Amino acid sequence: MNRRIHAIDVLRGLTIVAMILVNTPGTWSHVYPPLLHAPWHGYTPTDLIFPFFLFIVGTSIAFAYNNKKPNATTYKKIVIRSLKLIGLGLFLSLFLPYLPFIKEVSTARFPGVLQRIGIVFFFAAIISINFNWKILLSIIIAILLGYWILLGFIPLPDGSIPTFDRAPNNWANYIDVTFLKNHTWKTDYDPEGLLSTLPSIATALIGVLIGRVVLYQNYMKTATLFSLGILMIGFGYIWNYWFPFNKAIWSSSFVLVTAGWATVFLSVLYYVIDVKKKSIGTLFSYVGSNAIVIYFASSFISKTFYLTSIGGTTIHGWLYSTFFTSIIPVAKLASLCYALAVVSFYIVIGYVLYKKRIFIKV
Repeated sequence: MNRRIHAIDVLRGLTIVAMILVNTPGTWSHVYPPLLHAPWHGYTPTDLIFPFFLFIVGTSIAFAYNNKKPNATTYKKIVIRSLKLIGLGLFLSLFLPYLPFIKEVSTARFPGVLQRIGIVFFFAAIISINFNWKILLSIIIAILLGYWILLGFIPLPDGSIPTFDRAPNNWANYIDVTFLKNHTWKTDYDPEGLLSTLPSIATALIGVLIGRVVLYQNYMKTATLFSLGILMIGFGYIWNYWFPFNKAIWSSSFVLVTAGWATVFLSVLYYVIDVKKKSIGTLFSYVGSNAIVIYFASSFISKTFYLTSIGGTTIHGWLYSTFFTSIIPVAKLASLCYALAVVSFYIVIGYVLYKKRIFIKV
């Protein structure tokens, strides 16, 4: 490519900003519904955020590994980056901001957002550099159909009929509880669990294919992207009748509908930013330039603020009560304003890093 696709940078940064926004409310007791995950089936705007990021991981792979040869050097770089991401995620799970500084491993959560990103990146990158678009498409279809067949039709070891509900006879839940035991987010499942990582790889692979459209298609690129997005959304809604939208188990219909929306968003941003040369979303591109580092920093600082007490209250509680609830009488609005303040802080950090030409690659 002779020029950078700025729409991808903007979408990456926008996704990280949205992640921070929904992860850091003033209080979880008062949050506007669109900023919460769906209780189980269905999806909200918040449920789009993580799939969008994995989709962008895929499009970034299409660019970064374009014409890369599948050799030992390339594989080594992929493995090292994957391990770094997984390591950062495990550090966030184990870290305590007080002595002994490390949580008891027997109760620590092993899965997580960064861990899933690392695993998904590893498989998506390996598959991407070895196969053409036809085989990639075949792999995606095989993953989505195979996952549906397993979760919907294959009896569990005890002979019970599988279900998509939050129940022990849901294959995704069953595997998490069986193999991860008490290392999950909830006692009965984990939204970044073992089996549900498989369809999340399909999300990234769809991003790879869309990235290749951006790379290689010369004419009607915006229309192609938009049409592909609408097509995936349509198929997702049809499949929803048999395999409901569900982020917790990353259902196949959820993969299609979220990848479809990501493609539609990308097509619109591409048209406005890269075709029409409109300078919108520049602040988000600053965050996108150091996406993983900013996300890690936000998670690390947030956890520290929640767990560090000063004078009988946590740092988070003191900031929230002093600067927000004491001024803003509406509880949900105060909670949202706290999250917006946190987001603004990290946008400034992203801006400073960008202007100083500091790009920390993980």
